[in-house]
Amino acid sequence: MEVRKDSIAVLLLLLILAVSSVSAAEDAFVGVNLGTDLSDMPSPTVVVALLKAQNIRHIRLYDADRAMLLALANTGIQVTVSVPNDQLLGIGQSNATAANWITRNVIAHVPATNITAIAVGSEVLTALPNAAPVLVSALKFIHSALVASNLDRQIKVSTPHSSSIILDSFPPSQAFFNRSWDKVMVPVLKFLQSTDSYLMLNAYPYYDYMQSNGVIPLDYALFRPLPPNKEAVDANTLLHYTNVFDAIVDATYFAMSYLNITNLPIVVTESGWPSKGDSAEPDATLDNANTYNSNLIKHVLNNTGTPKHPGIAVSTYIYELYNEDLRPGSVSEKNWGLFDANGLPVYTLHLTGAGTVLANDTTNQTFCVTKDGADRKMLQAALDWACGPGKVDCSPMLQGQPCYEPDNVVTHATYAFNAYYQKMAKSPGTCDFKGVATITTTDPSHGSCIVPGSAGRNGTFDNSTSLAPSSNSTTVSSGCSVMFDTVGSFATSAIIGFLVLTAVFL
Repeated sequence: MEVRKDSIAVLLLLLILAVSSVSAAEDAFVGVNLGTDLSDMPSPTVVVALLKAQNIRHIRLYDADRAMLLALANTGIQVTVSVPNDQLLGIGQSNATAANWITRNVIAHVPATNITAIAVGSEVLTALPNAAPVLVSALKFIHSALVASNLDRQIKVSTPHSSSIILDSFPPSQAFFNRSWDKVMVPVLKFLQSTDSYLMLNAYPYYDYMQSNGVIPLDYALFRPLPPNKEAVDANTLLHYTNVFDAIVDATYFAMSYLNITNLPIVVTESGWPSKGDSAEPDATLDNANTYNSNLIKHVLNNTGTPKHPGIAVSTYIYELYNEDLRPGSVSEKNWGLFDANGLPVYTLHLTGAGTVLANDTTNQTFCVTKDGADRKMLQAALDWACGPGKVDCSPMLQGQPCYEPDNVVTHATYAFNAYYQKMAKSPGTCDFKGVATITTTDPSHGSCIVPGSAGRNGTFDNSTSLAPSSNSTTVSSGCSVMFDTVGSFATSAIIGFLVLTAVFL
């Protein structure tokens, strides 16, 4: 009997260790995509130096460039290589062609280069539908070549899908894949399940927000904190959604379960926000890109998972490392990068407390400024409150003082709003002023006017803790949440879904 107890104890210990090891192995990671449509593309060695400097340990290539793979050798960086769409037809029609591709682009580089996944094509169903009939065979042929080389356990094979193949995706529990692709999606998902791989998903809350015609709030797309009464609630599951990103991922989980595919992990192979756009893209800004990517990175690395699968990792690749100035299309198409061609940050991410990946700033240097187009009367009222009940020192704005010029309510309100925000230690709820203020990473100092919180000046205030009136007050309030300390067919269905959710954004 004692032997049996000891045996049971050993088995329990092994089980605990196994579960612990699985949990550790499933911790989420953040990687980046490497596009190369730059007029001055950095050399592979310069790219790798940037990856190392930013502690980026996962990268996705859109091809299998030999020079890039050689530069990545002996770095330990985990690499996803890709079969470009223009090679898909050949590989999907010939096992020998697939085997040759693996020989040239994988076997020639491992184990020195840590290739861990192969993306076969990119958004094939929507971008190259004529190749869809050979997608499954291409996956199988590539995998068979890995099996023949005894590499199938360390290198996973999958194919990235656009979230637009999901229909009726709001609320997430109603989501299903476009039925016209069932003949492809079902065998693709079964292949991924049988090979212990994962679904690759490209998820862009930016596009869902842009296409929703105002139905999706910007804060909801950017991961900004929402009060509980403004969270979206799936009426079928009663799950609460605080951001678009989680809703897209859960819609994909539900769509897979509709096809009886469960327990298949999701890796988001592309997600990001453009930092610049044309006149039709007013929300493609530096501040919004910074907010989205900073909050996305922290959200992923916190291992919070999604409402449907809390605690289940959703590793994500940021789109993208560099701005690609040669990409065709709108202005935003050229401005998704975290860095310019010289390796300088397009904006400074704010990732305090989120580890070291891409942590090129730990100062959390943010400022509170007036919103573009804010009503002048509301600005004046907010300015009066800040300099009065808010107990901000507004003397630098008096005539003859450094911050008097330019003498207008927008500039003076920015100084006062920021002074209050800094005085309150950038606490949640101290930069809104009834919707006429917003947080930015751009220092509003100008000329000899150095604002509180700017480099070299902390500002001096009294110790008052007077708070701005609540948003329910008839006077100007400060009721927003700080954004940095803490996402086609999807958007169409989101418009309908938001109208039927039990929690409606007011």
